[in-house]
Amino acid sequence: MISKIQKVKEEVAKVVVGQEKMIDSLLIALLCEGHILIEGVPGLAKTTTVNALSKALGLNFKRAQFTPDLLPSDILGAEIYDPQNNQFKIKKGPIFTNLLLADEINRAPAKVQSALLEVMQEKQVTLGDTTFKLDPPFFVMATQNPVEQEGVYQLPEAQLDRFMLKLIVDYNTKSEELEIARRISSGNFQEINAVLSAEDLDELKASIAKIHVDVEVEEYMIELVNATRNPNEYGLEDIAEFIQFGASPRVSIDMFKAVKAMAFMRGKDFVTPIDVAYIAKELMRHRIVLTYEAEAEGITSDEIIQKVLETVAIP
Repeated sequence: MISKIQKVKEEVAKVVVGQEKMIDSLLIALLCEGHILIEGVPGLAKTTTVNALSKALGLNFKRAQFTPDLLPSDILGAEIYDPQNNQFKIKKGPIFTNLLLADEINRAPAKVQSALLEVMQEKQVTLGDTTFKLDPPFFVMATQNPVEQEGVYQLPEAQLDRFMLKLIVDYNTKSEELEIARRISSGNFQEINAVLSAEDLDELKASIAKIHVDVEVEEYMIELVNATRNPNEYGLEDIAEFIQFGASPRVSIDMFKAVKAMAFMRGKDFVTPIDVAYIAKELMRHRIVLTYEAEAEGITSDEIIQKVLETVAIP
């Protein structure tokens, strides 16, 4: 089954150069039925990667550009009047898809953000008197541009918590950027083939559910999460003043899922602390609320998590 994952990566690599971490994170979120928030400056192939992934999986893909004047109905759809038949009918929005790219989610007001995040949680949409269940798989990749400071509406912590992973995407290496420029200037792109069906995806999920996790590793993950809430109990007094609220219980749930997927993608049938460390920051960085002291001193949540990983005893 792992060879099927590799085939998906090979298909995506036809149009996306580098960005292995982003591709791995997208696959983990998809296999765990979670959602992902990606932060990065424009031009880092975020849209291209999701589009390529949807083609390799044979899934439907839609993109919604979030703007300050966007309405919930622009995302969900609405009940509209049909004068010819003298009745109302349902017009479905872009949310009715398998992979939805919510581009620059922080540019839309809270009402739109809430409408989208409610669907992410419930996997259903109510339009008029009718409730529609979304066809599985349903996966949202939202993007944020850290450069934009004006005309943006930052996601509240409770809404950020709905995202399984938050990934920070950086620039490609010089050699990767050279390859990108050559491909685009010459138009040298290969066609992406669907190499994974919905049935294959279900089989992969079933295989991941069987991945073994030792009790010691389970307890280790809970200790990591608890250390962000009660740092003094772990000898982390030096970072205690920088944490206002630690990671939520959703982190524990998502971590138990994500580390299994991580181990599976590495070709193993059991989870190790390495799998936990690889994905810990993506799971927790958006779920730790820092104090004003942390912001004043330039302390980031990634630095807090790194300190926790270095301090909590590894089984």
